[in-house]
Amino acid sequence: MNDAPASGVPEHSPDDAPAASDTPSRGILDTSTLILLGRITDPASLPTEPLITAVTLAELSAGPLVASDQGERAARQAHLQQAEADFDPLPFDAEAARAFGRVSASLRRAGRKRAARAYDAMIAAIAVANDLPLYTCNAKDFSGIDELDVVTVPNPEDPPAPATETPA
Repeated sequence: MNDAPASGVPEHSPDDAPAASDTPSRGILDTSTLILLGRITDPASLPTEPLITAVTLAELSAGPLVASDQGERAARQAHLQQAEADFDPLPFDAEAARAFGRVSASLRRAGRKRAARAYDAMIAAIAVANDLPLYTCNAKDFSGIDELDVVTVPNPEDPPAPATETPA
């Protein structure tokens, strides 16, 4: 685990990933990471027991309803049904609601009041309430949240870094 940056959020990256035996056994996947799950090529970057939240399920449930065409609607519906079959989501319960207050306060202190996305804040609150790390391909979405252990998962949609030549 890295030292906490100025934002107070402990972050991990693939470069400092723990050995397989040190990988947390349980961790929450945020919505974007769940959507990209089938394309993530390094299983060591994920928890051995991935979990999702009821908030992620809610986000996925909206997808088919707002799709712009029938093909996209069908793909989103299939993704939702797969998530429902594969996961028993963690609820946004009273403990998560209390954690949400702390998450919201952290975001405001970090100057992210307007930019903070409510769904991400609720997912973060569930992770905090359950003392679980949050695995995401978009760590910046969770910056500035005290108490949240963010684990950065390589985003398969990011272009590969250019190769650097070493002098001979």
